[in-house]
Amino acid sequence: METSEIVVGLDIGTTKVSAVVGEIDADGITILGVGNVPCRGLRKGVVSNIDWTVRSIAEAIEAAQTMAGVEIRTVYAGVAGSHIRCQQSDGVAAVSGGEVTRVDVERVLEGARAIPVDADRQILHVLPREFTVDNQDGIRDPVGMSGVRLGVKVNLITAATSCVQNVVRCAERCGLTVADVVLEPLASAEAVLSEDEKEIGVAIIDIGGGTTDLLLYVDGGIAHASVIPAGGNNVTADIAAGLRTPMGEAERLKRNAGCALGRMVGDEEEIEVPGVGGHMPRKAARRVLSDIIEPRVEEIFAVIRKRIEDTGMLEQLSAGAVLTGGGVLMEGMTEFAEEILGMPVRLGVPVGVRGITQLVAGPQYATGVGLVQYGANALAQARALTPVALDVGHIGHAGRGEGRREKVRERESRREIVEEMPIEKRSSGRFWNWLRAAF
Repeated sequence: METSEIVVGLDIGTTKVSAVVGEIDADGITILGVGNVPCRGLRKGVVSNIDWTVRSIAEAIEAAQTMAGVEIRTVYAGVAGSHIRCQQSDGVAAVSGGEVTRVDVERVLEGARAIPVDADRQILHVLPREFTVDNQDGIRDPVGMSGVRLGVKVNLITAATSCVQNVVRCAERCGLTVADVVLEPLASAEAVLSEDEKEIGVAIIDIGGGTTDLLLYVDGGIAHASVIPAGGNNVTADIAAGLRTPMGEAERLKRNAGCALGRMVGDEEEIEVPGVGGHMPRKAARRVLSDIIEPRVEEIFAVIRKRIEDTGMLEQLSAGAVLTGGGVLMEGMTEFAEEILGMPVRLGVPVGVRGITQLVAGPQYATGVGLVQYGANALAQARALTPVALDVGHIGHAGRGEGRREKVRERESRREIVEEMPIEKRSSGRFWNWLRAAF
């Protein structure tokens, strides 16, 4: 890449809006700026108040472009929510020219997405699991291989059209253009997973404020995606009800003193619980706070394990699970997840970027950084397809030129035949004249 390009990831979450600005050049991705503001315009990952969401997006974009020193016009927006669905499909296409090209791959993927979808839903992503060339299966990248028949097995990610349009509309009301709408756990996976983990099988669990997103990688490809309508806000609501304190104070207690595993908390530890409605603050054992948090976290991880078991891929996740999202910042989350899921668990933070990485060095920024990386990959693919498209255009022109030359040759041959016919007639005429004269 000779010139640098600016890519902006816009993570519109239930509790916050994050805008991450990245510069893409030949050396990779450099983080230039970050904007992070609270958001109250979403419920369980879905826009519930346009005005509040627009205000939060505008503030986040303003903070990000002030820090980065650039003007933001185009963004890659994330989408989540319980309306997300995953289904399998396949496609087949003939290979033109005997060698698989990028154009053939795009054509077979278009064929795989040509399935009936409900009128109120749209396809977000076509995620290939494996390709087949003739009778050879298990192929990751078929470009350059010889064959006559190209097939693909894909996972289709679909979303409610109205929910996607509301996200786009909120961004457009801030004067932004949405380059693409991306599934948030897919973006998080771009930022925190390694290729080795994807290869041997891994689950990425993104616990946000309103939803918990689950994405399974098996044999290097995405095998399953689902969304659980529960997250960190459920824990906060339990604390507010159990300790009789405002939601804002409950969130602060969860972040500063919360622990997902009760036995990790000492009996002598105490916290100060602010009162509600004019009541004075009071002291409480930190163990009480942990006893409120633990059942809800256990419920979330139990649902995740049930989802994984239903797919039949529990034994294939050799790399274990990776936790991301703001909901995993509590103490004891990884230890509790290991107990319930029965597999190794680590905390996922964004990797593979340069610049002011200290501002995005947390699991809550995995989606924002992942959206920037997704945009960088999309630009790279577009550049890779452009020369192919030009070559196809030249081939097309050459083919048409060859066709015209063939027609010219055909007309010339016909003209030669026509010119020869009078000669035959004249020669045959002389023969009959000689015959009549002789006899």
